Amino acid sequence: MECIITIEIGTGAIRIVAFDMEGNMLGSTKGSYPTFHAKPDYSEQDPEQIFITMLYLLKIFLNEKIHPKKHDVQCICFSSAMHSVLPIDKNGVPIGNAMVWSDNRAKKEADELKESPLGKELYYRTGTPIHAMSPLNKIVWLRNNDPGRFSAADKFLSIKTYILEQLTGEYVIDHSVASATGMMNIHTLTWDDDAVKYAGISKDKLADLATVFHIAGKLKPEYQASLRLHDRVKLIIGSSDGCMATLGAGVWGDGKATVTLEESGAIRVVGKEILQDEKQRLFNYLLAEGNYVSGGPTNNVGSAFEWYAKQFGDFNKVYELDDCIRNLINDAAKVPVGSCGLIFLPYLQGERAPMWNANARGVYFGLNIKHELQHLVRATIEGILYAFYSISKVLEEHRIIACLSANGTYASFPVWMQMMADIFDKPVNIKKNSGPDSVACGSYLVGATEMGLYKDLEHAAQKVKLQESYHPQEQNHKIYMKHYAVFESLSLKLHNEFKAIADLQHDY
Repeated sequence: MECIITIEIGTGAIRIVAFDMEGNMLGSTKGSYPTFHAKPDYSEQDPEQIFITMLYLLKIFLNEKIHPKKHDVQCICFSSAMHSVLPIDKNGVPIGNAMVWSDNRAKKEADELKESPLGKELYYRTGTPIHAMSPLNKIVWLRNNDPGRFSAADKFLSIKTYILEQLTGEYVIDHSVASATGMMNIHTLTWDDDAVKYAGISKDKLADLATVFHIAGKLKPEYQASLRLHDRVKLIIGSSDGCMATLGAGVWGDGKATVTLEESGAIRVVGKEILQDEKQRLFNYLLAEGNYVSGGPTNNVGSAFEWYAKQFGDFNKVYELDDCIRNLINDAAKVPVGSCGLIFLPYLQGERAPMWNANARGVYFGLNIKHELQHLVRATIEGILYAFYSISKVLEEHRIIACLSANGTYASFPVWMQMMADIFDKPVNIKKNSGPDSVACGSYLVGATEMGLYKDLEHAAQKVKLQESYHPQEQNHKIYMKHYAVFESLSLKLHNEFKAIADLQHDY
């Protein structure tokens, strides 16, 4: 039986899924790796550790799930998190760790660019909001603060580009990941001259641009032998995890939006037009030529909830964390809507949309003597979902959203989904737990489209069926909106205090 394999290079894990040619899942596996926070605002990962994790998982998965059943691998389609920067030397060796999306050390550089006339121009040309997450600003930070590393760099890569080069020898970056760098012109599909100049580099320091359907060369002979794959296997460069999740959720056309709830999260829509937001609150990333994924990301979803679980949950060993999270969510369900007047600002890693404030910090507001831990856990979930709602309000200035499709780890919890439906006052649709996640599904659809099984991605998206729905409860929505008004007000009023406390942290 012929099959398609998808590999997601996520923020904290590699996820591998195999599909038959009809899109039925044949098997899956997952392996994690850490993010290092050496200083405040630093978020780094070891690219070699990620590559070894991916290679190990793929080898075991093929040997246990694919080869024994005589499945014939036709292609491998990749996806990855966005906004990573990895300097490499002339031999292709990493110079230190990769800076990942949550790395905020370039916030000074981002603030300076955002306030300049060039910043506004680059936002409209590249579709990427001016923020510390942007690889453009990360490269400028390296130039200003780590000149030795900057000067030694032969190229600045994304993590996915590095992994593909290890497998094939080619330096390529897909339009989706490139459109999230702040350096690719989404109108001309070329590296933007002014952005590259501002970064202080030349275009040959960046990987070659390619469509999401690009075949990124052949597997090197040593990996063909080790993985027992023939040289005809297509390695499809694929897209970003956000674009794949949107495609894989079947979100295409008017009235639909997708919500991803993983370590970070985002709300996205797909359309033929770029959403020109005067306040620069929304991104516009390219999925395929003429099709843009627009929306806003939030930094603090699973990362914020897992922080809470690790600080206040009842567990002794790392592998018990999942059980702890489930127990905490069950506790949250026992608390009334609104957490009895307790509100959580979830900005533990700063925030992106719609605030775009890398200095933002977490806050529990409204604590009184009657509050217990179960109130804190429900307030934590509500605060995370309020952050999503604030993004949707901006999106709805440009698009009508009638329903949501949710995906990601936390979409599997009914309590979260009912709370989301109530806060948004919209139906929320999800896949059943037995199916593949939306990122893997999107990667399958890209692979299948490249192989000619679908006419284009629009037709491919029509294959996706969402089986379960959560419907809003009007009374709960009214309560949530009263609490959300306080959440929104606090998020804006604390702007100066966020900066002051962020500045103080550098003293420690």
